[in-house]
Amino acid sequence: MMRKTSLILVGAAVGAALTLVAVQPRTILFGSSARAAVADTYKQLNLFGDVFERVRADYVEKPDDTKLIENAINGMLTNLDPHSSYMDPKSFRDMQVQTRGEFGGLGIEVTMEDGLIKVVSPIDDTPASKAGVLANDLITKLDDDQVQGLTLNQAVEKMRGPVNTKIRLTIMRKGADKPLELTLTRDIIRVRPVKTEVKGDDIGYIRMTQFNEQTTEGLKKGIAEIKSKLAGDKLKGYVLDLRNNPGGLLDQAISVSAAFLDKGEIVSTRGRNAEETQRFNARGGDLTGHKPVIVLINGGSASASEIVAGALQDHKRATVLGSRSFGKGSVQTIIPLGSGNGALRLTTARYYTPSGRSIQAKGITPDVEVLQDVPEDQKSRTDTKGEASLRGHLTGDPGKEQTGSQSYIPKDEKDDKALHMAMDLLRGVQVNSAFPPSAKASIPN
Repeated sequence: MMRKTSLILVGAAVGAALTLVAVQPRTILFGSSARAAVADTYKQLNLFGDVFERVRADYVEKPDDTKLIENAINGMLTNLDPHSSYMDPKSFRDMQVQTRGEFGGLGIEVTMEDGLIKVVSPIDDTPASKAGVLANDLITKLDDDQVQGLTLNQAVEKMRGPVNTKIRLTIMRKGADKPLELTLTRDIIRVRPVKTEVKGDDIGYIRMTQFNEQTTEGLKKGIAEIKSKLAGDKLKGYVLDLRNNPGGLLDQAISVSAAFLDKGEIVSTRGRNAEETQRFNARGGDLTGHKPVIVLINGGSASASEIVAGALQDHKRATVLGSRSFGKGSVQTIIPLGSGNGALRLTTARYYTPSGRSIQAKGITPDVEVLQDVPEDQKSRTDTKGEASLRGHLTGDPGKEQTGSQSYIPKDEKDDKALHMAMDLLRGVQVNSAFPPSAKASIPN
């Protein structure tokens, strides 16, 4: 059996990590008190067996044995903390697809509108874009199956499939006299977790939406593209936008942090036993050439995002700007349960920033707080309650737990106060004592 470690946010698309840890068999010698504890545990398991058999025999309707067992397992795990759970085989497969960042599909970003699938955007150089699918197209049929009545997830699952297989889309397009029929051949679709651009003619902007297996490679390519467009002193610095990034893979958080650091600790993870403590350090050097960096966070920045922000903040490598992050400071291990049995997602450790801070139920506090102007009709929906508000969350530092933080990002960039503040600081238009960060206060390397 292999274990896989990931940092995940409850409710977010998550998955298993690249870091594999073999579970070795252990020989355990029990003392008398331990034997008594084991005996008591077996009594409780016998109680569970008795209840299970009584439900199977006497419940008003014949229950599904598999569902009974799955619900019992989930009951055990969800009462530990909000991030431990059982994944049935389908959920486990979906998680693996999500964290690989690639799958067999068509390359369309879609949403649901009036019971139909609406195309938000075809992704460049994919079967959808090559076949002529356009933004705002309405998909009414998938092969011979009506879309009406399907959920968005069900429709997406039908559009995904093995590479080189075909699917026929029936599309309603504004201005067309009749529905269009397009036959597409599925191909490998790679999710782009990193998008980069040059702001003005002097700032490299890096937007990171999740930490999957493609993230670090996307970051490296993005930095190289920015450097090719803004050589030498023309590049004032970088904005790393982690707002509303729910996290993902631990190893990707480490390698992303390392891309901005020459050396030093990035994060440590500490489990129940002291010997399980692990420390992860930067190697390979700063890919940006030591240009100034500002990291944007908000209430939706969680887990792996908080590791990156915390590492760069502690090393005084970047100024963190925005609103306090979510506060998910725990590590989940993905443990496959054998062929066809799904997997166990179990919280196994807390993580700590290089200076030894746990952000559990507290979050990363920005060096420069910038709150957005929120439209009246959205004010009730623009804050996240944070880890500390989740029922059964792991406790943070006593007296330091924090709940609630702004997570609103304006749709129109001209209204984005945090982004404009970051660019003004990099250009020297505005001045703040937190930028650039003081190297004298940095932690030992």
